[in-house]
Amino acid sequence: MQTFVLGGGCFWCLDAIYQKTRGVTNVVSGYSGGHDRYPSYETVCSGTTGHAEVVEVTFDETVVPADVILDMFFTAHDPTSLNRQGYDVGTQYRSVMFYADDAQKRLFKEAIDRNQEAWDDPIVTELTPLPQFLAAEEIHNDFYGKRPEVGYCQVIINPKLAKARKHYKEWLVA
Repeated sequence: MQTFVLGGGCFWCLDAIYQKTRGVTNVVSGYSGGHDRYPSYETVCSGTTGHAEVVEVTFDETVVPADVILDMFFTAHDPTSLNRQGYDVGTQYRSVMFYADDAQKRLFKEAIDRNQEAWDDPIVTELTPLPQFLAAEEIHNDFYGKRPEVGYCQVIINPKLAKARKHYKEWLVA
């Protein structure tokens, strides 16, 4: 098993995609990279904690390769947009990859380099050591799966899921 901590805007979007990915055994929405020891959704959304909204993705590499998990990350958000994803603006929505060790750092760097050719603008995804992962409130886990009718899910997440299905249909469940 391998675990990555990735931030690509609102954690609901990445959560929705990875929840549907074959070989992913656990997805936890949370916060990382900030200075507040006890962040909440409200404080992180205020932009004052320094945290990014992230997902902790645990997967079985014998089922889904790490490169697929990372390439999905770059497909699921705009890694060339600094501190924003669509209507979500602020450092809490930054594109970031938190690495646990040197092997993950190399893997993440290779993914950035590999995915740069798909973008006209430079990728601005931060590559930084994982200071700590803090789980978000339970309501944020599998948000899309529990509430697909919510407007944000319909307008923001559905197009991202459609894009992921287009590029990774062999890795996604219905």
